[in-house]
Amino acid sequence: MQFAPLFPIIHRILQPSFPSCLWNGEPTTKAIALTFDDGPHPQYTPELLAVLDRYNITASFFWLGACVNRNPSIAKAICDRGHWIGLHGYDHRSFPMLSPIELKDSLEKTQAAIYDACDLPAEKVRDVRPPNGLFTPKTLNLLQQWKYRPVMWSVVPEDWVRPGVKEVVQRVLKQVQNGSLIVLHDGACGGQEVAATIQLLIPHLLEQGYQFITVDVFWRQLETL
Repeated sequence: MQFAPLFPIIHRILQPSFPSCLWNGEPTTKAIALTFDDGPHPQYTPELLAVLDRYNITASFFWLGACVNRNPSIAKAICDRGHWIGLHGYDHRSFPMLSPIELKDSLEKTQAAIYDACDLPAEKVRDVRPPNGLFTPKTLNLLQQWKYRPVMWSVVPEDWVRPGVKEVVQRVLKQVQNGSLIVLHDGACGGQEVAATIQLLIPHLLEQGYQFITVDVFWRQLETL
């Protein structure tokens, strides 16, 4: 069973309940954020990066520490291009299943992997997206206590179940609007088609007049409201 039709409903329910999370950008500006979870991957991420390079688009990546350790040169290539980097945990275990000590260790190990690969210090990598989008009020309280910024989503086309490139693109185009925070995947689940997906998606979004910005710009926009 695919849950793609439910994500817009879930977003509408959760966003007002957890306003300290980043769910989307400023709605009066025609700008969106492309974000990618679960990488870096040795094959899928370079393919994705080539498409982003072709269109000169800057995106946001939420990395698994274990994948960074396995692919440090790919991680560095992404950082060197100016893409924004966030945390997705060390090994994709759901945050509510971890003890506070385990959660903190997962995030800090991922920050250390990013520092080793990219020379990005921990204080510059503070955005966190929970694996599987699963969190609890306790999870968010811990993240904020530790000075992390929780980042969620507004458009989730469920690309990880691989419904087909055209279907993923249509799901995004149906939901996209000003400030959309779009989640795609470049890891083991979903990454097989991510380059083909954005190769088809980006021209449509450009034709509609959208500007591509990163998660940190969304945060700055919200701070000025």
